[in-house]
Amino acid sequence: METHELVIIGGGAAGLTAAIYGKRAGLDLVVLEKTSHGGQILITNEVENWPGIKAISGPDLAQSFYDHAMSLGVEFRNALVRGITPGEKHHTVHTDAGDIAAKAIIVATGATFRRLGCKGENDLIGAGVSFCAVCDGAFFTDEEVAVIGGGNTAVEEACYLTRFASKVSIVHRRDEFRADRMAIDRALKNEKIVAVWDSVVESIDGEGLVEGITLKNVKTGELSTLPVAGVFVFVGTVPTATFLNGQLDRVDGGWIATDERLQTSVPGIFAAGDVRNTPLRQVVTAAGDGALAAMSAYHFIVTH
Repeated sequence: METHELVIIGGGAAGLTAAIYGKRAGLDLVVLEKTSHGGQILITNEVENWPGIKAISGPDLAQSFYDHAMSLGVEFRNALVRGITPGEKHHTVHTDAGDIAAKAIIVATGATFRRLGCKGENDLIGAGVSFCAVCDGAFFTDEEVAVIGGGNTAVEEACYLTRFASKVSIVHRRDEFRADRMAIDRALKNEKIVAVWDSVVESIDGEGLVEGITLKNVKTGELSTLPVAGVFVFVGTVPTATFLNGQLDRVDGGWIATDERLQTSVPGIFAAGDVRNTPLRQVVTAAGDGALAAMSAYHFIVTH
């Protein structure tokens, strides 16, 4: 069986930073990623809160992480992780390409966008329903679209969509956004953006393609229709951790529980970034987690 000192599962900001710190510490490690390296910042148009850089595109920031890791000789592998089996001396990571044994594991698989769960959503994904403005915004040039949500991602991506759409309605269940003040001000000053307060989506409507949404006012119960060609859903995230199958303690909807050194309930298995139970999920906190998890893993490896 293939063996390494450290296996890092996930190639986003947390995983890439962990790889940089782990390699600099001299660890024999491999990074497993099922898709493209970079994580959620790959689908972020512009990052404006990475310290020291006023603004950078998400893909460019992800590329800089990857290039840094590559310059240190980090080994990357495209693989789908199917599970983990903890052991006394080694843990085993089960992938679609075979098993890998490691003294320590860092789970840095991030989070995925939560779905609305309303009628029509699943049927129309890829036919007008999207979870990525950067990926799909250009398909809606001169069309009217709706953004569902009220946090930073929803408000910022709504601003991005005004590059293409003729009108962007931000549908939010409350009467004010939860985003940063700067993002809110930018959105409300944009003449293409309309806020639809106190409303939730009852259904996404259309035959084959999105034609509109049915909204319910949470205060009055009144139903209304909003004709749109596209619906972009940004209503929070859920941890990408179904492969764990109960191997690690998880809290509050599935987030991995860790201690102050980011060790999970299993000694030698650590979690970093958006997948763990943390009060803030940002690229800067994911990177910080990656650094701490790598050094915690290093100390575990050299002392066991």
